[in-house]
Amino acid sequence: MQGLFVTLEGSEGAGKSTNLDYIHVYLEKEGHEVVRTREPGGTVLSEHVREILLSHDYEGMDSDTELLLVFAARAEHLKKVIVPALEAGKTVLCDRFTDATYAYQGAGRGIPGDRIAALENWVQGQLRPDLTFFLDVPVDVGMKRAGDRSAPDRFEKEQLDFFERIRQGYLQQAENAPGRYRIIDASVGLEQVQAQIRAVLADYLGNEQA
Repeated sequence: MQGLFVTLEGSEGAGKSTNLDYIHVYLEKEGHEVVRTREPGGTVLSEHVREILLSHDYEGMDSDTELLLVFAARAEHLKKVIVPALEAGKTVLCDRFTDATYAYQGAGRGIPGDRIAALENWVQGQLRPDLTFFLDVPVDVGMKRAGDRSAPDRFEKEQLDFFERIRQGYLQQAENAPGRYRIIDASVGLEQVQAQIRAVLADYLGNEQA
């Protein structure tokens, strides 16, 4: 595949939406044809699965059911959107991807990593993101931001220790994959956050073009 696959990760209140906009504009200014998408979601079917996953109608959903729904949505998303775009040489910018599954369903829900890895290899084959941003913010700060923003969804109603496990899960993944992960301190002001992102993109794209 010739395209560039960029993902943005972060827990609640990290500022993903605002900074996804920033990355999108930056990449387009650098001449990239960007396909912007999200997980769960990205296709009609996958967006319906997203609604199920976030809905309060399904409180108490079994964690294995949750995991399988996530990968069902991802399989459709890959086949219909991500893989065709990458094969066409486009840049895919995705709001969350499989790292979120390891963080939320793995670290958060306690599902063993090897079970997630088996699904990852089945659904994705060898495909992995080229560059992953993790917007890191202390859990209490992130949850306050999220609470000020909108009513909580099914995940956001979880206890603080759930989100602390998620944060630690992300940090562990970043440690395991330093080649593609870039940790952004998202606890600071927006201009400072975007300065960090800009520096990463300038360095990464410069190396790619060298």
